[in-house]
Amino acid sequence: MTEQKKLKQRVRARMAATGESWTTARRQVLAHAEPSADRVLPPGLVPGYRTFGPRQHRESGLLAHVLAAQGVRAPHTDAPYTEAMLAGLGGGVGFMYAVFEYRDLPPLLTIVAQHHPQPWVPAALDRLGLPYVEEHSSKAGPAIDRLRTALGGGRPVFATVDRSRLPWHGLEPGPGNDPYPVVVAGVDGDVLHLDDEGPHPRQLPVQTFAAAWSGHRKGRHQAVTVTATRQRTDLPTAIRDAVATTVAHLTGPVLHNSFDTNFGFSGMAKLAHQLRDTRTRTGWTRRFGAPVPFFHGVRRLYECLEVEYTAPGATRPVYADFLDEAAPLVGDRLTEAAALFRHSGEQWSRLAALALDTVQGLGAYTEVAEQRMALVFSRGRDAEAEIRELTRRLAELTEEFTAEDQLGAAGRQELFAAMADLVESCLESERHAVTALAGRTIGGVSG
Repeated sequence: MTEQKKLKQRVRARMAATGESWTTARRQVLAHAEPSADRVLPPGLVPGYRTFGPRQHRESGLLAHVLAAQGVRAPHTDAPYTEAMLAGLGGGVGFMYAVFEYRDLPPLLTIVAQHHPQPWVPAALDRLGLPYVEEHSSKAGPAIDRLRTALGGGRPVFATVDRSRLPWHGLEPGPGNDPYPVVVAGVDGDVLHLDDEGPHPRQLPVQTFAAAWSGHRKGRHQAVTVTATRQRTDLPTAIRDAVATTVAHLTGPVLHNSFDTNFGFSGMAKLAHQLRDTRTRTGWTRRFGAPVPFFHGVRRLYECLEVEYTAPGATRPVYADFLDEAAPLVGDRLTEAAALFRHSGEQWSRLAALALDTVQGLGAYTEVAEQRMALVFSRGRDAEAEIRELTRRLAELTEEFTAEDQLGAAGRQELFAAMADLVESCLESERHAVTALAGRTIGGVSG
């Protein structure tokens, strides 16, 4: 049996056990895979690049691999930087909650549980005082030439791509709106080696990569390359600055405009309020109360807290690890905040698990709805006949779900109230954690 077939078996087994979508289950399987002891790495990797696939937090894991390959050591351990330390230095935890509505589609829930919107890798590099260059290009040719030059000089490159155009993700090509970072870790002729998901390098022809790189419209051919390895900032200073940013973005303001109500503690309170709201159009009872929007919204809640733009537990557990590692450098009482964020992470995961348990019966509707949504966003009018047929099938399934609606309106209302309780528990823990951080590290008080 080939490795790909084994992977598909593990993904399907996880889908059956958890009710996750193919994309979600696949990411989780790959994140926990381990490389074989006798693996042989392909030719063309930059010297020292031997670790692939982030374990908890995507951007921090990739950055840890890049810095380790370039020989950057953490001064407090004389070892490579941990994923947790870099997760904290990149900005740590955050919160952004919004619901977007599109014609002919269920409401789209979005939660970003990590620091946002400041780009993660530049933020961490700036705090460490590591020099880097960030480049953009309107044309693929010159960008590929610069990429080859960097790799030839032994420097891996962060590149922001359209994930739907990376073939191993198995997605329909989309509009390229969401940034997706990968590391280009080597080149062998016309084949690039990418650090993305899983414990092995992903091989991709240069032309195919160029299409994915061009596909991210807002940051076309964006690249970040670390150019030197001498750190110009001492680590305690970097930690204090990162923690101050985390506190500021949880307490607000972030953007200094009306959208700030969706960020930080304000965003958490807004989520709890809308979960309880049974009267207005923005409350979950009306927005997600019907069976089909309900399944979409609740499953999306799971994915946003455990998988997308986050580490598991809404990024809180890995941030707690950062605080514990940082405590000996800037004040042992950071461990108090770490315990509170770890507890909050457990509560966020309880909320995600409650959401997942609730929608496990979605069944065939999941596949049809995901196919339809992918076609709407990727091909639009060109796929009109296929979309119409999928819409007809969804209408049939909607009738089935409505007839078999075991929760009912009262059950959904009760579920939303239980979810609001968990959100408010997280909010209380994190307010206490921020009080500890603001009083004991930002102000310079330690011990």
